Amino acid sequence: MCPARRSLRAQGRSVSRLRQNPDHAKSKETLRNSYPMALEWLESDAKNQIASNATNKWRNALYAYERINNMYEAIRQSPGALRVIPSPKHYYSEIGPLKEKAADELYNAGIASLMKGTREDAKRAYFQFMEANQYVPNYKDVVEYLGKAKSEATVYVVVEQVSVPARYNLSGDFFQDKIWEFLNRNYTEQGFVQFLSPAAAKELHLPRIDQVMRLQFDDFSVGNVTTTEKVETVSRDSVKVGEAKVNGQTVPVYNTVTAKFTTVRREVVSQGLLSMIITNAKTGAVLSHQKFPGRHVWTATWARFNGDERALTAQQIELSKRPEALPPDPQNLFLAFAGPIYDQLIPAIREFYRNY
Repeated sequence: MCPARRSLRAQGRSVSRLRQNPDHAKSKETLRNSYPMALEWLESDAKNQIASNATNKWRNALYAYERINNMYEAIRQSPGALRVIPSPKHYYSEIGPLKEKAADELYNAGIASLMKGTREDAKRAYFQFMEANQYVPNYKDVVEYLGKAKSEATVYVVVEQVSVPARYNLSGDFFQDKIWEFLNRNYTEQGFVQFLSPAAAKELHLPRIDQVMRLQFDDFSVGNVTTTEKVETVSRDSVKVGEAKVNGQTVPVYNTVTAKFTTVRREVVSQGLLSMIITNAKTGAVLSHQKFPGRHVWTATWARFNGDERALTAQQIELSKRPEALPPDPQNLFLAFAGPIYDQLIPAIREFYRNY
C-alpha cells in the first residue's frame, strides 16, 4: 500500500479513536501527521483526474472531493480531532458542478455502450445511466435510456410447465406453484433475467423472447404396491401349560408352546423423472438439457399369528396388534417423490443463470 493510502487510513482510525477518547496522545500525533498527507494526496488526485483524458475523470474527481468532505465531517464530529485539526478543508461548493459533469460523462458513456448492441454492453449502459441519474436525477432523457438499456440487457425466459394427469392435478399444481414461487422471489424486475408464463409473455407484448424453459415429467409412476408375507413357527420352552397331581400334591406342568407367526410388509414405490430443457427461442438450439430423478418408498409392517401368544416376543406381540396399514393417497405420494426433484431442479436453475 502506498504511503498516501496508509495516511488516509491512519487519519480515519485516529479520528475514530479520538471520538472515543479525546485525549489519546498517540492518535493526536497520528492525525497531526496523516491528515495533511491524506488531504494533499486526494487534492492531487482530483486535479490530475480533471487534467487527464480518462474516461471517468469527472466521476473520479468527484469521488476524491467527496472523500475530503467525509474527512471534514468526521473531524467536525470529533472534539478531540477538531482540537488537532481546527480548520479541516472541504470542497462542498465544487460538488454540484462536478456532479453535472459526471452525470454528462456517464450519460454519454451509457449511450456509447448501448450502441455496441450486445447484451453485456447493455448491462454496462444500464449501470452507467443509473449512476448518472443518481448524480443528477432525470438528467436529460436518462430515464428513457434506463428503460431501453434494461430491456436490451434482460433475458426473457418463457417457462412451459407440462400438466400432469388429472388425478394428480392438486399435487402437480402445488409442485408447479413452488417453482414459480422460487422464480418470482429470486428473479425480480431488478435483475436481468425475467421468467414469464406463455400467457404473461403474450399479454405484456414483449419485444422478444430469448429463451424457453420446458419442464415436463418424462416418466413417473405412483403407488406401485408390493405386499410380502413371511411365515415362521415360533416356540418357547418351559411354559406352564397346566397342573397335575403327583403323590397327592398339585404341581405345575411345563411344556413347549408354539405359534405360527406371519409378518406382513407392504411397500409402495413412487418415482418420476423431470426433464428441464432450455432452448434459444430464436434458433431452437438446446442450451441445457438436464434430468432430475425422484423416488419415494412408503413402507408399513404388521403381523398376525395362530397358536399360543406366549410363544411370541414382546416385539412380535406389538406387531400383531397393529392394524393393516393403507398407503397414502396418490396426491401425497406424488408430492413425496417430487420433493427430491425440486431440490435438484432449483440449484440447477441457479447455476445456469448465475452469470446472467
